[in-house]
Amino acid sequence: MARFLHLADIHLGIRRYRSEERTRDFFFAWQDVLERYAIRERVDFVLIAGDFFDARKVEPQAMNHAIAGLERLRNAGIPVVAIEGNHDCREAGSSFSWLRSLSQWGFMHLLEPVYDEGGVSLHPWNERERRGSYIDLAGTRIFGSLWYGSTVGQALGSLVEALRGHHQEQLYPIMMLHTDVEGQLNRPIPALPVARLDELRSHVRYLALGHTHKKFEIDGWVYNPGSLEACNVDEYFNERGAYLVETNGDGHRAELKRDYQQRPIIRQSFDVSGYETSTTLFEALLTQLDGELAHEGTNGGEALPPVLEVTLRGQLGFSSSSLELNRYREEIRGRYNPLLVIIRNLTMPIELAVGLGLTEQTSRAERERRVIEDLLTREIRYRDHAASLAGLILEAKRLALSSEAPERILDLIARQEEWNE
Repeated sequence: MARFLHLADIHLGIRRYRSEERTRDFFFAWQDVLERYAIRERVDFVLIAGDFFDARKVEPQAMNHAIAGLERLRNAGIPVVAIEGNHDCREAGSSFSWLRSLSQWGFMHLLEPVYDEGGVSLHPWNERERRGSYIDLAGTRIFGSLWYGSTVGQALGSLVEALRGHHQEQLYPIMMLHTDVEGQLNRPIPALPVARLDELRSHVRYLALGHTHKKFEIDGWVYNPGSLEACNVDEYFNERGAYLVETNGDGHRAELKRDYQQRPIIRQSFDVSGYETSTTLFEALLTQLDGELAHEGTNGGEALPPVLEVTLRGQLGFSSSSLELNRYREEIRGRYNPLLVIIRNLTMPIELAVGLGLTEQTSRAERERRVIEDLLTREIRYRDHAASLAGLILEAKRLALSSEAPERILDLIARQEEWNE
């Protein structure tokens, strides 16, 4: 029986929203999950299924964050087994990567299949050389792989063939793979078909995935924990964490752990329609935020100040140049003290809102009338009489096109005392 912690997509060194605090959040999540679910649980080993770092070129602070956690594991006698992901893999044609260095320095076991003219081969871990394709730990045999990108489907066939010669009945087979899987994404990008993934099933009982930043499981043998921290606001609302796994005979039990330090993120949407000035709009926005943030318990109630994202939607009732986003941001920061204020402006500027709501079935005459009315309502002097003025303009146009005398057109306009006053 073995107990292990399965992590992926830790992204140490990430920079988002130009915030050093957000960079440190990823370190604190890494430290806290190790303390809670590796050291306190006394696991036999930790798996990192790719994207330990956010970039191939690792900054000193990110390396310090990495070694701080890896040293704690080493001091606790807990081995770390890792593979490279797309963010931290070596450059094409280069033999260098920071994960290889950490492996050579004894902080982790980086597992890599060997590719040469004869194809792919899997070599046992060599402690003296600090390299190998698989390693035996606590009654398990753990296989590594590379970042294959869009070629993962083709690469899988040769990996399956290589696995055939390395089965040991008494060792529980685990494999790590960094890839997207079809059916688990909200965007149409190439991903590994589940049918291809199933080719591994006769050789692997626990497939430890990384790359997709949300948790998913397939058929009780494929597990993807998601990123430890949210790399953007959207990801915060995905279920994700770390798997604490226990093998038992021919099976295993995997439990997703989410109770570790993470920065809270609050998302609000506000409809700007119907407000005639930037000031009245902002007052209404603050009223909404007062209610919602008090409900969320964030006015001093959270241990960590949240990231606050406010999305403005709808049709502006004034010029977009009067939308004072910088002032909104500063006043929101001073009022609620979040870590960050992100304002997304998805409003329809009044300058572009002419004829809003027209359809293909709307007649040309009605389209023309609506466009003129929309233009008139932008001017406060004409707003209350937009409909009658639109009729006047269209009638003047009709008279002009029918070669009516200019004097008659002027007379028509002069008689519109409702707006002339």
